[in-house]
Amino acid sequence: MNPTTIADPAALDRLLGWPRTPLVHAPTPLRRLTRLESHLEAPPLYAKMDAETGFALGGNKVRKLEFELESGRIDGVTHLITAGGPQSNHCRVTAAFAARAGLRCVLVTNAPAPEAPSGNALLHRLFGAEIVVVPEREDRIPSMDVVARKIAADGGTPMIVPIGASTGLGSLGYALAAHELVQQIDALQDGRTRTRIVVSASSCGTVAGLVAGLALLGRTDVRIVGVSADATEADLRSTTDALVADALRLLESTTDPTSIEIGYDDRQVGAGYGIATTASLEATDLFGRLEGVVLDPTYTSKAAAGLVDFLRRGGAEEDERVIFVHTGGAPGLFA
Repeated sequence: MNPTTIADPAALDRLLGWPRTPLVHAPTPLRRLTRLESHLEAPPLYAKMDAETGFALGGNKVRKLEFELESGRIDGVTHLITAGGPQSNHCRVTAAFAARAGLRCVLVTNAPAPEAPSGNALLHRLFGAEIVVVPEREDRIPSMDVVARKIAADGGTPMIVPIGASTGLGSLGYALAAHELVQQIDALQDGRTRTRIVVSASSCGTVAGLVAGLALLGRTDVRIVGVSADATEADLRSTTDALVADALRLLESTTDPTSIEIGYDDRQVGAGYGIATTASLEATDLFGRLEGVVLDPTYTSKAAAGLVDFLRRGGAEEDERVIFVHTGGAPGLFA
């Protein structure tokens, strides 16, 4: 990485020195997908394997929770409370962290309790979490508040962890990941001078962190495509913009994030969140059969479908390599 390109060295130093709880096995691998690349007649194609962040079966939530659950922030806390779907990766990692730290954990999920839990739902229980079931997604946040008040009334000290850890603070995990990734990019010798990143987008903490980190580094040679798991392009854009602004504010940076080109693909959502499409099933098959890479049915399979579509349409420019950020979630495949 050429230090002369760094847009805000002081903010980068603050990011690198920010207090966090080390959980990630970093750097995660950047692996060339040679067989998939050949199959799709694609430019140089790589996967940033954040499925292998390590803690509690890995995934992107580990990077965010390093910042959200830093030891100074949880000092004196007795209970962690968070929420998600019944197969939530975020709930899995939060519950595992609580078990490791000796804290109680309450997970608010929106689905009937399964008779025989599997996938992440099984892991939530294995890690000792108490499960509170609510009827709808919109019931989760108010229910977390109810749980927190009850714990406080009983003498405990609760901490609510926002859904997906997608906050300005949690996004710093992917600003730091951007620093890690550009070092790997700069070591590549594939004849390409620009990079296109394709990554899943839902609560947008991952995308926002990448944007903030790349902006701090002045890496206008790296562009991003966020592929939606559920939301519209307009919703993804507004959520990302707000999180980027929060992250940069924490770092006391006036860097202009619009220097980083980002597009959104909401054409892979299909019938809705967690519901497979023909394209996501094909992408899952291609990654597994050609590369031995496991995708999850909710996020990475749809992001990979967006990647395949992008490459088949010739979306990559002549001087670009393409990197798929694999955000993990394999337990959901076994639900």
